[in-house]
Amino acid sequence: MPEEKKPEVEEKKPTEKESKKDTDKNEDEKSSKSSYKKGKKKKHVTKGQAHIMATYNNTIITFSDQNGNTLAWSSAGMLGFKGAKKATPFAAGEIVKNATEKVRDIGLKDLDIFVKGIGSGREAAVRALNASGFNILTINDKTPIPHNGCRAKKPRRV
Repeated sequence: MPEEKKPEVEEKKPTEKESKKDTDKNEDEKSSKSSYKKGKKKKHVTKGQAHIMATYNNTIITFSDQNGNTLAWSSAGMLGFKGAKKATPFAAGEIVKNATEKVRDIGLKDLDIFVKGIGSGREAAVRALNASGFNILTINDKTPIPHNGCRAKKPRRV
């Protein structure tokens, strides 16, 4: 059987300029689609929680809604305090001021306060929350307490 010759058709490869045009078109399509995305709505929460963690080295405050979802947080290191100054009562007051500025537009008014730790900033943080105009509903101490703790080392024989 004689072989039939098929007409050879050369496929034209796109040049660099044409391929750039194609990618530009795809990017334009993507950007036009993204312009229709819905904007993120700001939460409006009136009742929430303030978690204060006061350690010997630092103080951290976190504002959350009733489910525990974080709304705003602040710490002494975040404000520029270094070393031993992070655990001072003054730093705790500044942390509360910074965190309350972040929560103002959310509309938080009523707070349940949970305090954890034994640092020097714990009392100052609670006082600063009270002074900043929040209606404090409860104050709970969540500091972990060991129930006899770990096993002690054996006594040394001399």
